[in-house]
Amino acid sequence: MTSKDSWTRQERGGAAGDPRPDGPPPATGASAAEQRLAEQRLAEQRAAADLPDARTRGIRFVWVLALIALDLWSKWAVFAWLTPTAGEAPAAGVEVWHNGHLRYTLVDPWLGFMLGENLGAAWGFGADYPYLLLAGRVGAVVLITVLLWRAARRPLTHALALVLVLAGAVGNLVDNIFRRDDTHPIGAVRDFIDVYFPIWQYHFPTFNVADSCITVGAVLLIWGGLFGGRGETTRAADPAPPPAAK
Repeated sequence: MTSKDSWTRQERGGAAGDPRPDGPPPATGASAAEQRLAEQRLAEQRAAADLPDARTRGIRFVWVLALIALDLWSKWAVFAWLTPTAGEAPAAGVEVWHNGHLRYTLVDPWLGFMLGENLGAAWGFGADYPYLLLAGRVGAVVLITVLLWRAARRPLTHALALVLVLAGAVGNLVDNIFRRDDTHPIGAVRDFIDVYFPIWQYHFPTFNVADSCITVGAVLLIWGGLFGGRGETTRAADPAPPPAAK
């Protein structure tokens, strides 16, 4: 039997002991290299397709500015409404609660507007270290801005989370910088959303729109970190197309 007949026999039925009787001959070194090159090119194409363009970046930062504006306007509007003018009574429906704060009840007794100011972070943490707190917030704004600028198109929730966190961080930072007076190195953040739990007679610390943005954005980032990679893993595992025939 000639070598040609032997190879024909392997192609059709395989020689005895051949573990792949019906399969094609093994790939040569050249074809394996071509396969790796094709996979590399496909990965580069996918990465390039996910990069944000100028329009996408512009939309993201327009949303950031809109949320900052909403936060600052809501603080101004509620404080202007609930703060009584000297010598005048509070506005209709505004009452002084047992903790001494002015409150307008929205959903009795759970939800309302209550004026509060916070010189620290959440729950007042960091109030004794104002310069460190201010530097941390400035650093966070710079870092998140870079991350949002470079964030891929997919998953969409990742960019949305960064938009929310950045808007919230800037909203509170504006209060720190522009509401400063001689009594403290940084300005106090204005809070006005009050949640009350009557069964425990407990007021959750008042917060604002900026705090809400940061919280929702952080939850989305954590969720994406825990579960968001599954789709990407599946997509990365898809077989690459074979190289074009020459």
